Amino acid sequence: MRRKTAGLAPNLRGAASALARAAVILLCLAAPVLAVPAVKPGNGTTIEAPAMKKTGMGLVLLVSLQRG
Repeated sequence: MRRKTAGLAPNLRGAASALARAAVILLCLAAPVLAVPAVKPGNGTTIEAPAMKKTGMGLVLLVSLQRG
């Protein structure tokens, strides 16, 4: 009876496939990080939101939680 032996070719094919998959995943993860230095900020002004008014609810919450 003949025995089937696993040759070197299927192992190399599997390793090459895994290596290619790892390279694609690494490229997808590294692309945004590598693209950040290439982006130049514009000279336009930034419109900021107005500052929120402080209403003092923090003190009321603190006192009510300590009493409960």
